[in-house]
Amino acid sequence: MKENQITVLLVEDDKNLGYLLKEYLIAKNYDTELFFDGEQGYKAFLKNQYDLCILDIMMPVKDGYSLALDIRKINSSIPIIFLTAKSLKDDILEGFKIGADDFISKPFNMEELLYRIEAILRRTNLSQITSGQNIYKLGKFTFDYNKNSLFIDDRTIKLTTKESELLKLLCKNVNVVLDRNFALKTIWLDDNYFNARSMDVYITKLRKILKEEPSVEIINIHGKGFKLII
Repeated sequence: MKENQITVLLVEDDKNLGYLLKEYLIAKNYDTELFFDGEQGYKAFLKNQYDLCILDIMMPVKDGYSLALDIRKINSSIPIIFLTAKSLKDDILEGFKIGADDFISKPFNMEELLYRIEAILRRTNLSQITSGQNIYKLGKFTFDYNKNSLFIDDRTIKLTTKESELLKLLCKNVNVVLDRNFALKTIWLDDNYFNARSMDVYITKLRKILKEEPSVEIINIHGKGFKLII
């Protein structure tokens, strides 16, 4: 692997598609390892370091959702893209609840996949080098954006990358309205239906975490967005 090369865990049970994707990503300078079922992918994740996961959903032995849940137990912030033949809204929302960063439906254009990968990496790379305030006090909570973590008493609560990005936007706009479309375009790069529903899921998760501190609240502002009140 070349220095600073992005490493990708690719798990796809369609061998023809899998090999095609692997060759394409390698040609685009992504160090890519391919596995054909969720159990193989999980064992590889335990042994190796990856920067990004691309997971098929419908797979033998262990499906993509189960694999993503296992990965999230080990690493709460690694970006995950699901490959899916499904287009049902409930299936996509289920993936976002698990912590997916993006979905791409089969059949897809290779350049579209590359664009989505690059968009996710731009967000995560920026989060590592961004300057300015990255630690916020939220009542009894301390939020460390760089560590994707909330601290309260002697406990640490790990956040996903998107949860952390969304909470930082709320913190930067504390006690004023965070425009819904601005948040979508900043974090998800697109304000489409699925991204909007994904953001609602993350807002709900943040509310659940923050309810331990009664002085902190995220409220809906109808037709506009959200407000973090401290």
